[in-house]
Amino acid sequence: MQEQQYWVFPQIDPVIFELGPVAVRWYGLMYLVGFVAAFFLAKRRLDRVGWNKDQLSDFLFWGFLGVIIGGRIGYVLFYQFDYFLSDPLYLFKIWTGGMSFHGGLLGVITAIWLYARKIQMHFLTLGDFVAPLVPIGLGAGRLGNFINAELWGRETDVAWAVIFPGQEVARHASQLYEFALEGVLLFLILWFMSAKPKPRGVIGGMFLLGYGAFRFIVEFFREPDDHLGLYSFGLSQGQLLCVPMILLGLWLIFSGYKRGLIDTPNAVKKA
Repeated sequence: MQEQQYWVFPQIDPVIFELGPVAVRWYGLMYLVGFVAAFFLAKRRLDRVGWNKDQLSDFLFWGFLGVIIGGRIGYVLFYQFDYFLSDPLYLFKIWTGGMSFHGGLLGVITAIWLYARKIQMHFLTLGDFVAPLVPIGLGAGRLGNFINAELWGRETDVAWAVIFPGQEVARHASQLYEFALEGVLLFLILWFMSAKPKPRGVIGGMFLLGYGAFRFIVEFFREPDDHLGLYSFGLSQGQLLCVPMILLGLWLIFSGYKRGLIDTPNAVKKA
């Protein structure tokens, strides 16, 4: 491959600017974009769950904790388990980096379950409300990965390949593939699908199915983790973690339509 055939990605400082001891990073900014977008999108549909803005802010705080705590625990257990066994304190060394979407998802699901119990709302009802708010944050996070030149794709010779800093070969910009599929397309599917009431659990199920399927596909273009590689049957760790999502999503959609129970603004409380 001739290097001049491809776009050479510039070295971008991960820190946008610094104010004294505070450093604002691109990836942190992307997290902020995701939560701000979720807040304003949720405000448009507060009548679905009968909340006010204070209750929404309260839940988003729970969701933020779920993302951070679950993302870190998931990364350590799913991708660095051997390291964790040799140094259990590694779990708390968040400054070393490392977050997992699947761990963050489990953290958010836990936050939804706990908050639903707190306010006596059905778990699936709250899940359906939250699901369309998530893809914008996912897309923003993938843009952060691209700007940081991390989690790049496998070697390729396609015309739109990119040579990332420190690399001598052209690679798929798999971060942008995920941005387009898991961020933009999944958001459009969920937002318009949820414009009219659907059976309880269907929107949440569609999120699990959609993300799981899109991530499974993109993993064929994404470079596997160096220390994990691919399993003997050719699949990555990320793909294996997507399989339960896809199966659970299909089950939620099927069972939701089978029950046919549709929540209304006046009937979202747990029976």
